Amino acid sequence: MKSVMDTRSTISVTHGYARCSTNEEKQDIDRQTRELKKQGADRIWLEFEHGDAASKEQQAMMLDTASPGDTIITLEVSRLARSTKQLCEIIDVVRDKHLRLIIVGSIIMDCRNGSPDPMTEAFLQIAGVFSQLELSMIRARVKSGMANAKAKGKRIGRPPVSAESIPNAFLRYYPRYQAGNISLSELARLAQVSRPTAYRYIRALTT
Repeated sequence: MKSVMDTRSTISVTHGYARCSTNEEKQDIDRQTRELKKQGADRIWLEFEHGDAASKEQQAMMLDTASPGDTIITLEVSRLARSTKQLCEIIDVVRDKHLRLIIVGSIIMDCRNGSPDPMTEAFLQIAGVFSQLELSMIRARVKSGMANAKAKGKRIGRPPVSAESIPNAFLRYYPRYQAGNISLSELARLAQVSRPTAYRYIRALTT
């Protein structure tokens, strides 16, 4: 199941959105889930995807499901997106569908009764710029570190994957992926591996 549904019946729904880059960060997404429940989330959408990924399946479903008057809660702007372009697209959806967006302890953009306050929208966009900048700086440091390690003759990257080394947890669900019954994201979640790792396992099985 990709979301957690509360049994409360209300006219408007509070959607909580939690995201981690990979399934290896499950402990962090559990923390996000607990915090979102404390904030009154009726339904929590769990995403295992990079912040600037072109497609976030659960986020797209959440935004499509949300009805006018609903609220979307997340703990940080970076949980929603690490791309200013994507964040602006989310802001447009919040505005057009008359939703309320809450960044816990930080920003509240309320469009339930009309357009958002221009200053609030500007602060949200600025937060998105810093979120994207942070990701770019992290990647630059990682790239520099890898180049330095390579110059010293150290092996870079993970060891090659063979069909024999793929864990049974992945092989158990792989036939369902082959049959088109589950997506790659769902396969990775069920097997408790990251999407990149799932890609590597699939390549090993198909080459």
